[in-house]
Amino acid sequence: MIIQDKKQQRNWKPIIKQFEAVLGKNGVVQRREELITYECDGLTSYRQRPAVVVLPRTTEQVAEVVKICDRHNIPFIARGAGTGLSGGALPTEECVLIVTAMMRQILNIDLENQQVVVQPGIINNWVTQAVSGAGFYYAPDPSSQIICSIGGNVAENSGGVHCLKYGVTTNHVLGLKLVLPDGSIVEVGGQIPEMPGYDLTGIFVGSEGTLGIATEITLRILKTAESICVLLADFTSIEAAGEAVSDIISTGIIPAGMEMMDNMSINAVEDVVATGCYPRDATAILLVE
Repeated sequence: MIIQDKKQQRNWKPIIKQFEAVLGKNGVVQRREELITYECDGLTSYRQRPAVVVLPRTTEQVAEVVKICDRHNIPFIARGAGTGLSGGALPTEECVLIVTAMMRQILNIDLENQQVVVQPGIINNWVTQAVSGAGFYYAPDPSSQIICSIGGNVAENSGGVHCLKYGVTTNHVLGLKLVLPDGSIVEVGGQIPEMPGYDLTGIFVGSEGTLGIATEITLRILKTAESICVLLADFTSIEAAGEAVSDIISTGIIPAGMEMMDNMSINAVEDVVATGCYPRDATAILLVE
């Protein structure tokens, strides 16, 4: 007796042809060995190979891909640089993975109004590199800022060491162009921090891809500080270092950033980098910028 799998296998060939009509053959990844790259994001403990990977370059291409998925009732997941540690870009079985890594254009730089418009595949650190010569920078700085994408930052509402003073991604996103799950294109927010009406930008930032895909992002940039100084203080206990943080904040002084390291972290850094700056015998240190 032959027992047939109740799960109906999808015929991907005509669907892939539709994707190729929109993106070209180079914009569609379907070979099994090539799909392995996209099995997981930075959370490597969990893996699932997508059925197809698509690589759009424009908002319109993203919208057309989503419309195809919608017509065929195919689940899709957006992926940026794949550096996230929460599994947000982890494919599901038989899904289409929409990778925005090819959407790497800075569309507009407006120094007078301190804003830039970028595609989601732009790397976080590239924004600062693009405006640093004019004395500006982009404040949110995740530890992966040299490899993580702005689109991923928006999806996860990423922060960084400087979020203490300057806030996380949502505090620096002024507007978004979005592709919704039915393929329609909408714009939310605008070019000023406080737009009238509902804060739809705030709802989308941090929604982890559940509401749609950001294809253009208007970011706020800041003037670079005239000077930067980092203070290192060592403590005989972790509790004392923690209390120092509270004492600093209670005075009304908000440093650009503060980080605490315990003895194990101090020695791990010195073993690898050998800075000579961190006292190996300290129970804890506090770095204040």
